[in-house]
Formats: sequence, structure tokens, C-alpha cells
Amino acid sequence: MKKLSSLALLVASFSASAVVMDGVEILQPLYDEPTFIESGKYAQSLYIPSTLDTIMWGYLPNKLTQPVATIDSGSTVVFDTVSHEGLLEDQGRDPLKYFGAHGYSTEYVLEDAVQITGSDLEHDFYKDGPHIVTGPVKIKGAKPGDVLKVDIVKLEPRVPYGVISNRHGKGALVGEYPKRKPQPNPSAEHPERFGNVSILSPIFKEDDKYFGKLKSGDKNIVFPLNPFMGIMGVAPDKEFPIHSVAPQYFGGNLDVKDLVEGTTAYYRVNVDGAMFYTGDSHFTQGDGEVALTALEASVRATFKLTILREGSDAIPGAFIDTPVGETAEFWIPVGLDEDLNIAMQNATRESIRFLVNHYGISEEIALAYLSANTDFAVSQVVDKTKGIHAKIRKADFAEFE
Repeated sequence: MKKLSSLALLVASFSASAVVMDGVEILQPLYDEPTFIESGKYAQSLYIPSTLDTIMWGYLPNKLTQPVATIDSGSTVVFDTVSHEGLLEDQGRDPLKYFGAHGYSTEYVLEDAVQITGSDLEHDFYKDGPHIVTGPVKIKGAKPGDVLKVDIVKLEPRVPYGVISNRHGKGALVGEYPKRKPQPNPSAEHPERFGNVSILSPIFKEDDKYFGKLKSGDKNIVFPLNPFMGIMGVAPDKEFPIHSVAPQYFGGNLDVKDLVEGTTAYYRVNVDGAMFYTGDSHFTQGDGEVALTALEASVRATFKLTILREGSDAIPGAFIDTPVGETAEFWIPVGLDEDLNIAMQNATRESIRFLVNHYGISEEIALAYLSANTDFAVSQVVDKTKGIHAKIRKADFAEFE
């Protein structure tokens, strides 16, 4: 397999000359095509870069999308994802210039981000979704009705900065923010004419923990990071283009911040091979994501992808209709709808169904329990289809295990 630059190779081998800023190592691409890694930190893993051959910009895979690689169930896959923030047209579609204006020289800008934005790949800022989506990966033998179990093994920041954006017509306060006025004829050549606001946050690593900073005057707001993937999912049984913004039953842009390193997500398989993809990496997010974006930046994401056969006892709640998350502490059913009230109702219904099937309790007891001791969080209100997710505490059902 052809490898990338000597810089990328040095980063891959973690030599003393690796590029580091504030404790954060710059994770340049390891290879320029899907490659099985036999040794080292990512030993026995399939590596998927974000290249013009492995990404979609603004759309998700459907049943007609060709896989970028094929794996056996139970395999480990490492994705180098690329955030759209700092790359979009209202930011100039030039990451070297955008991040350079914030003081970051070329060695701190990802080679794959530069390749994507410098290509002739078409992207319509108004029509297409913003997200750069990597994949899909086909899992051998997966059939509709099965469930894809996605263990989130590792999430590593690739750069020492992220971006938070507020754009006209989007976010929780449409018409109020941004307060900058758009000007005629906005374009990548004149990004200031969009009138949108993007704020860069440096990040740093201290005692093996990551933190972000927002500067206000001569003081900093400092907050912990909790990286997660805003987009994970499987291909739907559809032949038309699938816009990347609105999450649906197959996953996509769910933005559930609880699905961090060490947690698991479950998706119903809709097409042969499942066709898993990911993108829209976040360094951290508040429930709601009210500005429009969270603190978003590129992440190296490692997953273990396992197929659970239809009817398997290993499927949480007996079957999956909409995605379900699992952490050490909680089960996380999800409800979706353009109306937040209906999304709440859907999350409640899905939680009742889950409890009845998973623990064998009655619907009446399930509803009573949910009302007494389950938090329902607003995943996000900015992705057209709004999300609510429940957090069902596993420990409360210790006698049922």
C-alpha cells in the first residue's frame, strides 16, 4: 500500500520527532488508502483514511453506495475522520489559510483536510449537508434484520484546536443570532459576506485529560473535553441521496454526547453488509447544541464492529428500531422527530418498549419507573429532526440480571 509523507509516517510510528502542541499530538494520515495494520499501536486493525475515494461531503451512504472496504464481524477499524469546521465555504474552504489566521502553521493542519478542500469535489454550502462522512465499511454476512453492535474503543483528537459555529437560519435562536448581517454575493473567496460566526477554541492535554479554552478579554473559560462522534450509522434501504443533517432510524447525525470512548451503539441493519460510516467528530457538546455546532474538530476513531443475528439474546431490548446506546451506567433509547414534543413522546415509547422486552416488566411499571427515575435529555435541537434520549440506569435493575 502506498504511504503518505515522511511526516505522516513519523507520526504513525510515534517517533521523537512527532509534532505536538500543548500536549496534543498532530495525527496526520497513516496511509492514503484503506490498509490493514499488522503491528504497532493499531495492530490488527483496518485503517480507513479520509480521502476523495473514501468520503462523502454532505450526504450519507445508501443501498447503492459502494463500500470502501470489507471486514469480518468482530473486526477493529480505525477511521481518520475530518471535521467540516474550518473547511466550509463560509470559512473560506481553505484550512491552511483559516487555521493559519489563528496562528497555526502548516504542520498543525491536517493533510487530508487540505486535500479535500483543494480538490474539485463539489459542495453546495446551501443545499448539501456540511459533514464530511467517511465510509462505508461492509461487514461480511450482515443481513437486514440483524443488529450492528459498534463498540467505541478509542477517540483521539487529531489537532490542538476545534471550532464552534453559529450560522444564519440555524441553531436554537434563529433570527436572533448571529447578529452580524450577511452581505450580497457570499462565497468561499469572500467568506465574511455570509455574516456567520465561527469561534476557534485551542485545546490542551494535562494529566492525560483534554481541555478546551474560550478567551474573553484577558481571561479564559476552561472546560473538559469528552470526544464523541456526531455521526455513526448504517445505510438505509433507499436509492436516493441521504442528506447528512437530519438523523433517522438508521443513525446518522444523532449527536448523542454520551456515546464517548468505552461505550456502545446498536443499529438495525437495513441492507446487506450493514455499511457502517462515521464523521462529524466533536471534542465536546452540551445537550441541545444550541449555537448550531458543538466544539467540533477531527478525531481518530477506533471501533469494533460486530453483527448480532436477528433474534439473538445479545440484542438489547430484543430488537432495534431506532438506535440504542449503552454505557457502563445507562441504557440510552432515542426518540426523533421534527417536533420536539413528538421526539419526547417517541423516546418515552421506545424506553417503555425497551424495558418491557429487556427486563420483562409490564408497560405500566415501565412508565411509572421512567417517570420516577429516568432523565430524558435533549440530544440536539439544531439538526432539523430533533432528538431526545433517555438515560435508564442499569443498577436499578440489578435483581433482573
